[in-house]
Amino acid sequence: MKNINQTIYLLGAANPESIRMIDSIIKKDKNKTFVFLDNDKSKQNKPFFEYLVVGGTEDVSTIVKESGGIEVCFVNLITGCTKTRKRTTQEIVEAGGTLTNFIHPSIDLNMVKLGVGLYIQEAVVLQAGVSVGDNTSIHMGALIGHETTIDESVFIAHAASISGCCSIGEGSFIGTNATILPRITIGNWVTIGAGAVVTKNIPDCAVVIGNPGKVVKYNGRK
Repeated sequence: MKNINQTIYLLGAANPESIRMIDSIIKKDKNKTFVFLDNDKSKQNKPFFEYLVVGGTEDVSTIVKESGGIEVCFVNLITGCTKTRKRTTQEIVEAGGTLTNFIHPSIDLNMVKLGVGLYIQEAVVLQAGVSVGDNTSIHMGALIGHETTIDESVFIAHAASISGCCSIGEGSFIGTNATILPRITIGNWVTIGAGAVVTKNIPDCAVVIGNPGKVVKYNGRK
């Protein structure tokens, strides 16, 4: 069966690694076309490498209406703040945009359950039984152990290691080189600092640093 032509709009013209991912995906599927969006108006109507930034989330409804029968989908590449990531993805969906996934084709997805709106970079390991919630982003070299459940709008930075049978709550931010030991539950909207080693369950909105990881404060609850 021939693949359907699809145009994928990527929100966030910032990381050049996204260009390499596009190249890898197109080598596997030439029916996909990529376009960038960015809410920074100084980037709009200008090239991001060889790709044009055509607008921001305020243009999603127009893009959908003027698609001309071509399948159009959206992925959010914003990762610096999980609250911003969730809000901007909601803007896309509320404007009528359909989410899809932007996943490096080298990732083994066998026996893995995936949501939509995912951004997963090269060299990520998702072991058997992992479940990844909608609008989650996982960066290069992160390891997600078997049977771990990741809720929606989570960001996992590069080289983070999450052991088997863990649970990561909605909107949590897992920093670079952080380690979470087996069978740990991380609450919603938690921040795990870079290099932290988490040895016990963490409550909602906590900020954790150090080895062993300690709660040093709480984010504002929403």
